[in-house]
Amino acid sequence: MFAPSAAAVNPATTTTPVLKAVLWDMDGTLVDTEPYWIAAEIALVTAHGGHWDEEMAHTLVGSALENSAKVLQGAGVKLSVREIIDHLSAEVIAGIRKEIPWRPGARELLSELHGRGVRCALVTMSERTLATEVVNALDAEYFEFLVTGDEVTNGKPHPEPYLTAIERLRETDPSITAAHCAAMEDSVPGVASALASGAATIAIPNAVELAEDSRRTTWQTLAGKTYDDVTRVIAAHSSSAGVAL
Repeated sequence: MFAPSAAAVNPATTTTPVLKAVLWDMDGTLVDTEPYWIAAEIALVTAHGGHWDEEMAHTLVGSALENSAKVLQGAGVKLSVREIIDHLSAEVIAGIRKEIPWRPGARELLSELHGRGVRCALVTMSERTLATEVVNALDAEYFEFLVTGDEVTNGKPHPEPYLTAIERLRETDPSITAAHCAAMEDSVPGVASALASGAATIAIPNAVELAEDSRRTTWQTLAGKTYDDVTRVIAAHSSSAGVAL
C-alpha cells in the first residue's frame, strides 16, 4: 500500500517542473513546540523517580509518540503507553493555549503557497487533538487535510505518513505524484520519512542538528522564503533524481 507507485517514479513527462503540494511537519517546523514536549517529558520522568534531561529528550524529537512513550517507560515512567501520550499531549496543549510559538516565516510562506494555489497538508506525529489546536489558531484554512500520528500504523521515520498524504492528494488529482510535492521537516526521523516517500525534502533544523545529506535541501529559516524558492527545490530535486515531471 505504501510502496512508491510507478507513477511516482516515472510521472507523465512535461517540459516544466510543477509544484502541486507542500506537506508540512508541525512540531519544530510550523510551531516551536519542542520546548513544551521536552519540559513535559522531564517533569514526567522526574515525578516517577527517573532521570531525563534536555539532551536525552532531543533523541526523541520527531519520533512517533508510541516509540517515545516506550523510551520513557524505560526511563522509569510507570504508566501505559497510552497514558504517557495523553499526559504529554495535554501538557503541550496547555502550553500552546497560553502561547503558540510560530516558527519564523512559516505562516507567511504557508499563506503565499495557499494563495498561489499550492495544496497544503499537515503531516505530524502529534495526535489530531493537538494538531487541531494549532491549525485552528491560523488565520485561514490553509491545510486541506491533516495526517496525524494516531491515524497511521507506522510513524516517522517510516514513509507511511507522507505516502498517506500523497495518496489523499491523488484522490482528487490522480496526476499528483511524490515528484510534485515538497516536504518541510526539522527532525532526523521526519527528514528520513519525507525522503523515503520520494518528496523533495526541505530541512529547517531547529531543536537538533542534522547531518549533511545531498538528498535534501537545507534552509536555516523559513523567514523570507517564497513560492519561487520552493519551486526551485522541486526543479532541483527532479533534475537530480532524473525525473521529468
